[in-house]
Amino acid sequence: MSSSLSTRPRFDVQLAAAYAALIGSITAFCVGTSFAKRLFPLVGAEATSAYRVGFAALILLTVWRPWRGRITRADLFATMRYGAAMGMMNLCFYMALRTIPLGLAIAIEFSGPLAVSLLHARRPAHFAMVGLAVAGLALLLPIGPGDHGLDPVGIMFALGAGLCWALYILFGKRLGHLPGGQSVSIGMATAALIVVPIGIHQGGLALLDPRLMALGLGAAILSSAIPYSLEMVALKRLSHNSFGIFLSLEPAAGALAGVALLGEHLTALQWLAVLLVVMASAGTMLSAEPSEAPPSAGS
Repeated sequence: MSSSLSTRPRFDVQLAAAYAALIGSITAFCVGTSFAKRLFPLVGAEATSAYRVGFAALILLTVWRPWRGRITRADLFATMRYGAAMGMMNLCFYMALRTIPLGLAIAIEFSGPLAVSLLHARRPAHFAMVGLAVAGLALLLPIGPGDHGLDPVGIMFALGAGLCWALYILFGKRLGHLPGGQSVSIGMATAALIVVPIGIHQGGLALLDPRLMALGLGAAILSSAIPYSLEMVALKRLSHNSFGIFLSLEPAAGALAGVALLGEHLTALQWLAVLLVVMASAGTMLSAEPSEAPPSAGS
């Protein structure tokens, strides 16, 4: 009796906390992005993106103070390239959200990390996941005679965000030898140098309104600062595959947040498309080698 009790698996509090942190990260991102979308009628998508990236850069620079560490010119260039991809990813994603529901924009954007994960596909399971992803995107992209109700310009911006996400992952993998806080803070500062001037050009002096700045700061904290921090907690305990599989739920979480917070009701085919993308992403991680890194956090 005692031996059976001793072999019973114990509840791992730290592992449970890691899963809770990742779920919290996804939730905060979806809620924060829904909150940010409500700023669009007030200042526009470009200015909202400038708020998010600009405030996130200030927060990260204050916390990590990357100038205290030494960095070579080559590493600085690589980090700025990574940050440029990050900035364009954020801007394109917010431009897509002007006309596309949140869950569908995330699903289309997931084409980027899926392409990276499947770049070296060799197993039959990998090609099956490609088929699922293509089927899901085919239900969303206006490539057939039917009217899917999605704005083609918004779709192009979502695909652009996916491309930038793919570059963000590829460039980020080359920074693994640098301290995480240093590379992320310099990268976000570079993103701000690109996105903030565009937002200022679009929003003008309205961006200096204290009430709007407070709303923009709230969006930056919810959709950037909190998710990135929680993901760092989760990655310390979760395997790459477990992290990637849970991250694959983001399109579904975004769709649910869009329904609950923005009133963005999807058709049955659109829900099916989201499900196929989630299945393709989760299946990719399930069939990946344990040593393969998961897709980094997206927009």
